[in-house]
Amino acid sequence: MDFLYEIWQTISKNKGRSLLTAFGVFWGMLMLMILIGLGNALTNGIYSNIQGFAFNSCTMGSSLTGKPYKGFQRERHWDITLSDLQPVIDQVEGIDCLSPMVFGGSATVTYEEMHGDFSMVGVTPDYTRVMLTNLLYGRFINTIDMNENRKVCVIGYEVYHQLFPYGGNPVGRQIMCGSIAYNIVGVKDKNANSIYIGGDPDRMVQAPITTLQKAYNYGEVIHILMAVAKNGYQVKQIETGIKDVLRQRHQIAPDDEKALWSFNAEEEFRAMNYLRLGLTALIWLIGLGTLISGAVGVSNIMLVTVRERTREIGIRRALGASPWVIARQILCESTLLTSLAGLTGIMAGVGILALATPLLAASDTFLKDPQVSFSAAFACLLIIVTIGLLAGLLPALRALHIKPIEALSEE
Repeated sequence: MDFLYEIWQTISKNKGRSLLTAFGVFWGMLMLMILIGLGNALTNGIYSNIQGFAFNSCTMGSSLTGKPYKGFQRERHWDITLSDLQPVIDQVEGIDCLSPMVFGGSATVTYEEMHGDFSMVGVTPDYTRVMLTNLLYGRFINTIDMNENRKVCVIGYEVYHQLFPYGGNPVGRQIMCGSIAYNIVGVKDKNANSIYIGGDPDRMVQAPITTLQKAYNYGEVIHILMAVAKNGYQVKQIETGIKDVLRQRHQIAPDDEKALWSFNAEEEFRAMNYLRLGLTALIWLIGLGTLISGAVGVSNIMLVTVRERTREIGIRRALGASPWVIARQILCESTLLTSLAGLTGIMAGVGILALATPLLAASDTFLKDPQVSFSAAFACLLIIVTIGLLAGLLPALRALHIKPIEALSEE
């Protein structure tokens, strides 16, 4: 206790100088906390808008061919079909499921006197394995609906609220989509994703794919094919395999990249992760740079303090104080000063982020939950203690080189 009291007396002897010195460390830690919190808020915002989407998936569709092949001219139109699915599953290793989709375009959807224009989409039960589907009421499309070409549908969140403004469970009610009547079997909850395939799910009426193919005279045509990879398989692997099988079955040149467009979700999310890691590294680089500049200020002040206490150090050395005792006091003074300033900066930063959390939630911004994890705060505390020790190292070495006879002779 006497040792700590002595350190505190030394620091508080020059209050103004100590406060100004500590402010640099405090400000650096405050900025680091806020930057970490905002970086986490940006990450949370991104991932909250893509939750429920299968990262290990790819989506593809047909386009005009780009090269002539086996007597066929370039710019030839072709389509993926339902009959392609089983050969793809048989020949491509690593596919967990395939989810085809067809579009019926925009249709006027009516229920009694309520109506609106919404998208008609044909899907399979495996659609929910690509995009997580939460239901308010009822169920999703099942295999029996597809096999029997049932005229049933699942309506999106906005479709439900426009056709049924007074709420209630609409399952079993009949709506008109254009000139065709569909029975509602499910209502989807509001879509939380900013990534979706084929349009906004909130404004979709989803029916069995086989029903829509008959209603619009598509035959077996598929407009979009989505595939999910099994655990342990890369999406690029199954994407390439599916394309090779489709090119072979439809007489398309093996190197014709134009004939099939695709979207690899795994690669996009990997790039997003790299961006997040780069942002995190930049935040720590800026924060640590600010902390180091504050530590330089502490080191300079401690050098001045050592210079002012030359006679004191000389007397203590003459009375038998070991070099380690002198160095320990200098190191502890710099560590205590930086630790108090850093800890205050951590608490202030966390407090500001806590106040900002409800404000960001109420404003419906892209940033979500700007908090700092306990592990990050603890790491910052360890860093500030280390910086305090390093800041006191040079002044401590300076104190060790003070000779008692020279110190006592100084005025």
